[in-house]
Amino acid sequence: MKPKAALLAALCAVASMPATQAQSIKPTSKFYVKIAGGYYFSVFPGQFPKVGSYQPHDQHLEYNPTTESSTSVSEKVLTGSYGAGGRGGLSFGWNINRYIAVEGTFNYYRSKKNLMTREVTTMAGSGQTLGKIESHGYVDAIDFAPGVVISPGFEKVNPYVRFGMVIPLWGNLKIETDASRSGTASVGGQTVLTQTAIHRNETVKPNVTVGFQGAIGVAFPVAKRLDIFVEAEYRNIPVRSKEKEVTAYDEKISLLNPANGSVISTQHRGLNDMSTAERHTKYVTTLDQHSNTPVSQQGATVNYKNNDQPSNDLKSYINIGGLGANAGLRWRF
Repeated sequence: MKPKAALLAALCAVASMPATQAQSIKPTSKFYVKIAGGYYFSVFPGQFPKVGSYQPHDQHLEYNPTTESSTSVSEKVLTGSYGAGGRGGLSFGWNINRYIAVEGTFNYYRSKKNLMTREVTTMAGSGQTLGKIESHGYVDAIDFAPGVVISPGFEKVNPYVRFGMVIPLWGNLKIETDASRSGTASVGGQTVLTQTAIHRNETVKPNVTVGFQGAIGVAFPVAKRLDIFVEAEYRNIPVRSKEKEVTAYDEKISLLNPANGSVISTQHRGLNDMSTAERHTKYVTTLDQHSNTPVSQQGATVNYKNNDQPSNDLKSYINIGGLGANAGLRWRF
């Protein structure tokens, strides 16, 4: 009798499951729209790319006027990632059934500013700053992220996982550099002081790339067709440089009277005064004797093998992926 009783109980339990699950499974809405915002943190920091001829280092140099030489006081490599920053997105989704959906998201992303290079030169003994160069970079990007969403379809608290690709549609790395330098020069046999100030903006454009995304989250209904959701997301988007353009340049050189510090004359050099090679760079995998590389430098002016053609430099790589948290609203139609 015991086996029959157990079988009868099992049949009753199976018969009652649809009625029970009907109360906990969310009715399927075919189409939905989501808006979300979040912040991401870098996960795998690496060494930043060079800024022109400057390595990604934070260095303090000390100049000795007696020997006319500079020695390094301290130096460290600058590392980080462009995956840290804020993101906002608009998603369109389609429920294949109550358990599986396909989703496409358009995201705008802006990373935080990163220190890419810094070099400070001081006078030995006095600590007076003779020169300084400092560069910061950040990323602006728009991407499209198609993916698949899988969930149990619960009505009250509905967890889910999402995975898919990330296809950058537009974006660039913007670098802002400020530099200053103090020195002396001989004008008409008289020694005068010099002060140089430079501000420079550069835009690095990337090659086409594809990344990956994965998220785990949970949605809560707040109205008949409105949910709120929170999620943790990981993105991996490696990007390599394609070309660079100097978009702003201002160089000012002032000659000063060493007796009273008054300005004797001022020279300006702007964006239109730069050569094609100074303004435009094409990145390559290998530099050889045919590459358009620098041959000399006078002050801040760099001369290339061919000043009328874009210069060449080695490709650099950055990652704009990271680990972050998103929150938003979902409308079901």
